[in-house]
Amino acid sequence: MTYCVGLLLDAGIVLLSDTRTNAGLDNISVYRKMFTFEQPGDRVITIMTAGSLSVTQTTIARLKDAIDHPESHPADGTGTRSIMAAQTMLQVAEIVGNTLSTVAQDVAMRMGGMSQNASASLIVAGQRKGGDMRMFLVYPEGNFIEATNDTPFLQIGEHKYGKPILDRVVTMETSLADAQKAVLLSMDSTLRSNLSVGMPLDLTVIAAGSLTAQTRRIEADDEVFHRMSADWSNALRDAFTEVEL
Repeated sequence: MTYCVGLLLDAGIVLLSDTRTNAGLDNISVYRKMFTFEQPGDRVITIMTAGSLSVTQTTIARLKDAIDHPESHPADGTGTRSIMAAQTMLQVAEIVGNTLSTVAQDVAMRMGGMSQNASASLIVAGQRKGGDMRMFLVYPEGNFIEATNDTPFLQIGEHKYGKPILDRVVTMETSLADAQKAVLLSMDSTLRSNLSVGMPLDLTVIAAGSLTAQTRRIEADDEVFHRMSADWSNALRDAFTEVEL
């Protein structure tokens, strides 16, 4: 399992993912689930993945191949177009959705009647020069929904434990600093409640109009994250004792 969360704010975009992949309690590995593509001054795109590792890795590999070899991927629907050549973020979401759907179908056909799950979902976020910042949740079938003013955050994977704090504190007006705090505490709640989500974490911040991504890996021994976790636990305990029945 995994947990990925993205916030779309007036000030920019904040994205966070874990890196744990497990195929049983005794088979736990670390795989990156956040991928960023940049063309300085033109566009920045970040994709986060959850679900079948074979599906997500193949999808990202095909997207990268289309970027590296655009001549092999025509824009007439016969191949995976390059997301770095798309004119809008909507077109980026469509390319990613089509690629994900095709890969999922290919994997499902190879698996035949076997019971393994071959589905995956993605969060696609970024900005193109002259365009608005946009963020999409892409479903296994390739269709997608978009973050809005009413719902400025999207989640994939094991999302239920980290959702309450986002519902309570995140709005479009939230600052980038507070947004980072919100996603990290959302992740902390998930880490405490679900062993299938684990460190290290990948954090990306895209300031509005910057067309560049600031990235950070948070390891298991990160002192700042541990201090935030402890402060949040103490604050919750104090608030709990102050609430009257």
